[in-house]
Amino acid sequence: MISLILTVRNEGASLPALLDSLLRQTRAPDEIVIVDGGSRDDTLAVIDRYQERLPLRLLGEPGCNISRGRNLAIDNARGELIAVTDAGVRLAPDWLQQLGDPLLADPEVAAVAGFFRADPQTTFELALGATTLPLAGEIDGRRFLPSSRSVAFRKEAWRAVGGYPEWLDHCEDLVFDLRLLQHGGPFVFAPQAIAHFRPRPSLPAFFRQYYLYARGDGLAGLWTKRHLIRYAAYLLALPLLLLAGALLHPFWWLLLLLAGLAYLARPLQRLRQLRSGKRWLLALPLLPLIRATGDVAKMLGWPAGLWQRRRNPPPRWR
Repeated sequence: MISLILTVRNEGASLPALLDSLLRQTRAPDEIVIVDGGSRDDTLAVIDRYQERLPLRLLGEPGCNISRGRNLAIDNARGELIAVTDAGVRLAPDWLQQLGDPLLADPEVAAVAGFFRADPQTTFELALGATTLPLAGEIDGRRFLPSSRSVAFRKEAWRAVGGYPEWLDHCEDLVFDLRLLQHGGPFVFAPQAIAHFRPRPSLPAFFRQYYLYARGDGLAGLWTKRHLIRYAAYLLALPLLLLAGALLHPFWWLLLLLAGLAYLARPLQRLRQLRSGKRWLLALPLLPLIRATGDVAKMLGWPAGLWQRRRNPPPRWR
């Protein structure tokens, strides 16, 4: 028995695409447990319209964060195999089959990592997807840590690692993945278990997303070296190269330009593969803006998380 769980809050506009994609699954979930965190739009009415076509169970806990919602859904799930996704995605028709088959075939498999793919509707979303989301060919399946928009695991593994960390509002799936990795070894990578989702629609929305992700990193004590390298690049290397170009020789500006192009090489490669009509040409000038915006958001969010960690130390989780 495979139980599919997700949390929702004010997802009335995005939920039909997910539920319609669940109707088309080659391997249907045995039950779908949804936890509503206190929706004020038509989310509950949308769920009600699908009650006769899908095996839905709805629970409510107004004000809960996503970790608490997922834990509540899993705790109430009847199945011992748990698949997790999010509202706001559209699942490939064989998504659940791709995730579930490794768990059903081998009792030693504790967790399966699905994948995700950008589903851009605008030029900005196309550029954002190319800048921030890896393609399947870039992934080392032995080291990949999945997003909880596309993952499956045994309920006993969830119990063993203490569930999703309810002290985290963001970055919670990464901490959960690391715990699962420590408990049961590498995930089985299922690159065809694809969840399609729209990137953030605007630069301010993207900035807020990455600020919150970085704040979660700081609170969880993650990726310290990566964040320090970013500070060194922007606050030391960039000013020094600009100053050297002005005072010594323009060669240093050329070096800075080459470094910037190298930093954009992977997004450029992705954009070429994702190109759709002429939109990919229009997306080109957005790449450096998106890169810089994301880096600034991270440089502001990480120390905020560190400060929060210092004031209210989280549970020891490693």
